[in-house]
Amino acid sequence: MQASLPVQEYLSMPFEQTQKQTEIARHLPPPLYVLFVQANAYGQACDKNLSVSINGDVDEAKALSKPPEDSQDDESDSDAEEEQEKTKRRRATTGGQLEEKRREMLKHHPLSVCVDLKCKDGSVLHLYFFYLMNLNIMTVKTKVTTPTDFSTAISAGDLLSSYTLLNCLYVGDQGKETPNPANRYQFDKVGIVSFADYVGQLGHPYMWVQNLGGLHFPSDGSESVCVGSSLSASHMEATMKFLRARVQSRLALQKQFASLEHSIIPVSSECQNLVPAKIITRLARWTTTTYQDYLELPYTKHVTDAGLAKESDLYFMGVVERGTARLYAAVVMSPRYPEIAPLFSVSLSWKGERTGRTDDNLRAIEGEVNMFKHELQGPRPGHQLFTNQMARLCMCLDVYLETEGQDDSVEGPREFPREKMCLRTVRGPNRLKPFKYNHPQGFFSHR
Repeated sequence: MQASLPVQEYLSMPFEQTQKQTEIARHLPPPLYVLFVQANAYGQACDKNLSVSINGDVDEAKALSKPPEDSQDDESDSDAEEEQEKTKRRRATTGGQLEEKRREMLKHHPLSVCVDLKCKDGSVLHLYFFYLMNLNIMTVKTKVTTPTDFSTAISAGDLLSSYTLLNCLYVGDQGKETPNPANRYQFDKVGIVSFADYVGQLGHPYMWVQNLGGLHFPSDGSESVCVGSSLSASHMEATMKFLRARVQSRLALQKQFASLEHSIIPVSSECQNLVPAKIITRLARWTTTTYQDYLELPYTKHVTDAGLAKESDLYFMGVVERGTARLYAAVVMSPRYPEIAPLFSVSLSWKGERTGRTDDNLRAIEGEVNMFKHELQGPRPGHQLFTNQMARLCMCLDVYLETEGQDDSVEGPREFPREKMCLRTVRGPNRLKPFKYNHPQGFFSHR
């Protein structure tokens, strides 16, 4: 076997390694074993870029599965009782005991399963699955490695973090609370208010993680019940595709944010027809913001009132300017981008403050950026959508400023000379401006 190692490596058939892993797999708890078997089977049958391994202390796992020796039971019980009595007398409070009980309750199995998903660009998503023995749930932690180091954008800090990367992979699955109803009663006994406080330490108990391990917890909406390997197999393929798509969309956003922080809005060659060759409005600033700060902005109230801004979303602020005009754009980005388009709310600081609630043309700009996903998506799967929206925002501000009426009492050249060709500068009682760009003729018209 030792002499055949080079041949195994050359033929990509690591028999010895597989044999060792299979031997260790015998000591996995049932949910991790189901995950290990099903992920291996899926990798061999459908996805050569998926690899599975087992990490952790095998000796400790073996010790867990050994039954205790009967001869020592009586002595150990009496010793334990004496020790407990001493402890009770010594401690006036139960704080230390509670903390010990919490630690014991949240203990995970010494073995874990690692699934590595390699993407086309060479990046790898590492998924580390753990099993919490006393809670009977599984959790996952993540890490992404890339072939080359990106010029790290400050605003992209949360995009690949383990805390937010896999948020809402399936609709509404935030992975903050335990899916096992029995855990609520266990938590009450040891004073745990919310599992969310321990997510950073233990990993996220997403529902899809339970499914991959064959764990099923009935809920009000569940109709069919399938458990074990069949449940895992039914979710494996779709989940792996979602995971890959999520990593690729986040890496694309990370590159785009790096450009935005240098005031460059990248527009791919396939999307050049969406905007004119010359846009004078430029991006002045791009930063990340928080959910609370977003709620406090006066021009985002219509978004929050409609329930379109959730705590699980990502929030950003962009500032685009031309001359003395400055446009502020607050952006809500769903974790499921590009399936769900980013949502822009704008406020213009020029001759006073204007928003989409007070200015029909600013509302029209919001509509141009937010509503026409089918135009702005670009080549599938649509990773260019966000930067195309940013480019359209700059283009619309150009049109807005250039079609404003000139004050005849002011002498000298116009601050914003008309460079865009428009069929009509305004239309209708709302005096709406022509924001639709017509390629290849190069003129602007009303929708």
